[in-house]
Amino acid sequence: MENALRHFNRPMMLALALLVMVTERVISYCFGLERLLPGIEGGVLFAWAIGHCDTLDGPVIKLARKALETENVNHVLPWVRPEDEHEIRHAFQHAVSVRKLGPSARELADTHFFETLVRVHRASEGAPYTGLKPAGADLGPAVPAADKALEDGSVETVVKLLTDAVRAGVHRHFHAAVSRRHFAVDDVAAGREYVEAYVPYVHYVEQLWDTATGAAHGHYPEHGAQEHEHAAPVH
Repeated sequence: MENALRHFNRPMMLALALLVMVTERVISYCFGLERLLPGIEGGVLFAWAIGHCDTLDGPVIKLARKALETENVNHVLPWVRPEDEHEIRHAFQHAVSVRKLGPSARELADTHFFETLVRVHRASEGAPYTGLKPAGADLGPAVPAADKALEDGSVETVVKLLTDAVRAGVHRHFHAAVSRRHFAVDDVAAGREYVEAYVPYVHYVEQLWDTATGAAHGHYPEHGAQEHEHAAPVH
């Protein structure tokens, strides 16, 4: 590609690079749509959990920047499936070549590579690509604590954070149910108030147990878990 570009002046080179990258972006987007289908069941798109792999200060983009600066794609390959490696290698080599054309081309090349990498990574977990999110997003306390624990080499802060949250949640649901437990058999309205507190309490405990004893599913729940949840009887 670089040999061919030498026959053009710099404005033409930049224009050609922009055209190629826009074309690739459209093609990648179109072929990426089929990967969204596993996330759709019965015509309804599941509400996915929020991750931080698509934020500009998240781990994926940080490694992508390092890969481009060092011209070593291996920094990001662990974040994609083996079958997607060719697409990422192609996008990476293209970005490395285009970055040399100047600041404008460099910025566009970086963005295109970031978008391709994040889209492919999220698609591997059945998640839709909704664009890159700005840095500084509010992720709540859990995700930053989990990341920092890896840096510090100790998970005790995360354990305390989760333990405190679980304890508070269980107590809240328990007290809501136990305070309504004793009611006259003929007071149907009071009985319904108890049921309205009992069901969330039991489901809350059940979900905590399933999460604590089950395997994590990346960023997003698997279809089996969704089907199990919808099929669970109402107590």
